Amino acid sequence: MVNFTIVTEFLLMEFTDIRELQVLHAMFFLLIYLATLMGNFLTITAVVTDQHLHAPMYFFLSNLSLLDICYVSVTLPKFIVNTLMDIQSISLLGCTAQIFFFLFFGSTEFAFLMTMSYDRFVAICHPLHYGVIMKPSRCLWAAVGSWFTGIVYSTIHTGNMFRLPFSGSNVIHQFFCDIPQVLQVATSDVYNTEYLLLAISSCFLLFCFAFLIISYARIFSSVLKIPSVEGRYKALSTCSPHLIVLLLFLLSAIIAVLGPTPDKTSVQNLLIAMAYTVLPPFMNPIIYSLRNQKIKVVLIRIIKMALFPRKKVSNPKKIKKTRIVWLGY
Repeated sequence: MVNFTIVTEFLLMEFTDIRELQVLHAMFFLLIYLATLMGNFLTITAVVTDQHLHAPMYFFLSNLSLLDICYVSVTLPKFIVNTLMDIQSISLLGCTAQIFFFLFFGSTEFAFLMTMSYDRFVAICHPLHYGVIMKPSRCLWAAVGSWFTGIVYSTIHTGNMFRLPFSGSNVIHQFFCDIPQVLQVATSDVYNTEYLLLAISSCFLLFCFAFLIISYARIFSSVLKIPSVEGRYKALSTCSPHLIVLLLFLLSAIIAVLGPTPDKTSVQNLLIAMAYTVLPPFMNPIIYSLRNQKIKVVLIRIIKMALFPRKKVSNPKKIKKTRIVWLGY
């Protein structure tokens, strides 16, 4: 009989053994986490509070910002707390939840990016039919379908990974439960099934990628046919932020899938993990606020109102004598 130990918890390894560097590492991630939360919360606030942004593209953008908040919250808070409290372990249930929500929010975000690509395709290539095709009810169903797709995808993968006990080493050379690391300690049956599922998923992603190439080829072809320079710039300003975000997400996904599985912790492995766990949610609000003029104007107004709130007039007699007309920003 072969003796083996069933894994009940995993050890998340630090990239350094020096305590001061570990704390500095945690503080750095804390700043990134807070900046990511602030940027995405501002984007959601801008879309919700401004009536000019109550359009399908910005409805999907607010969902994307909410997903970015949830996506980055799956891994970073746990790592920050563990580092500051000098704890390396994560329970099997905690690891299961982390992988489930990581896949859930990541796959849902990809579904929303595909939906937003179709929205830009209709807006630029079929502008006269945009109001008919992208009706509020259809936008709502598209959002529900994206969230449902994420739940199904993450349930299938997580259910397969954790359907059998783990045995062997419980050391994960990463700051969170990285899927390739967890698969290394899974049984061969789970390992083979998971890579079969990943292969099927990759084929679907290639189909989506082909759809994106065809869509944006037609979009840029339509933009070049616009006679005025101002019209071309306006059309590009509405689709270029989404294209940049989409390419960033796809690049991070390729790094996550095709990147090597490390057998030791290093700064290089940390940077690779940051490329697909931290960088997309951190960069998305920056890209949209810098490239989209409407978002930029509303965000500037919100920041001005937060930093320089209007003072209320305390003397009611002055209100009767002076008629004040407030002008919008």
